[in-house]
Amino acid sequence: MSNLTIRATGPVDAIDPAHEYEGFIGWVLNLMVTLGEPGVGIALFIETFFPPMPSEAVLPGAGFLAYDGQMNVWLAIMWATIGCLVGAWGFYALGALLGRERTARLVEKTPLLEIEDFHKAERFFLRFGGLAVLLGRCVPLVRSFISVPAGIERMPLLKFSVYTVIGSAVWNSLWIGLGFAFGPAIKPVLVQWSGLISNLVLVVIALLLLWFVVVRVRKILKARAGNTPAA
Repeated sequence: MSNLTIRATGPVDAIDPAHEYEGFIGWVLNLMVTLGEPGVGIALFIETFFPPMPSEAVLPGAGFLAYDGQMNVWLAIMWATIGCLVGAWGFYALGALLGRERTARLVEKTPLLEIEDFHKAERFFLRFGGLAVLLGRCVPLVRSFISVPAGIERMPLLKFSVYTVIGSAVWNSLWIGLGFAFGPAIKPVLVQWSGLISNLVLVVIALLLLWFVVVRVRKILKARAGNTPAA
């Protein structure tokens, strides 16, 4: 009964993730607890430019903290959407400043990137326009880079921003809502296994990156071998 009383009176039993949680998950929760709802936006801004830190692993943490009474769930969604929008503006500006030809040359000269990937993204945007931006915000990896062809084609910034906000808000609400809804089940798991879960997330990310590198390197070597004249 006394525990319930302490919880009801406010932040006496506030969680300090640095003490309770470990690894990647502990770092994300600590960032959010330290900075509050704006920390959610910063985490999503970082995720925009560093896709290996997936929002699917960040947003449920914000929902969990909202369930635990340490932040407002609606403000968390709002700040997460602001972080996504600011990051999208960065890629939009990059595409607008470089233009089609320079962006294509940059992609062509970047190791492990293929020019066809750039052309596919551009064709997808030209075909669907604002819908590509809207739906692209709900697709991992795509949600970061769909802003580049939007900038290249000089899509009206207001229109681009509206589509980005709508798509991002839907995506953020889904994952933050899941963290909030499953807060009672998540808390004991995080307390006991946060370090292990963090390591598993990092291992999965590393394996995906390794798979991407291996596939691209094999493709490059095969292309070079095909261009080599027979002895």
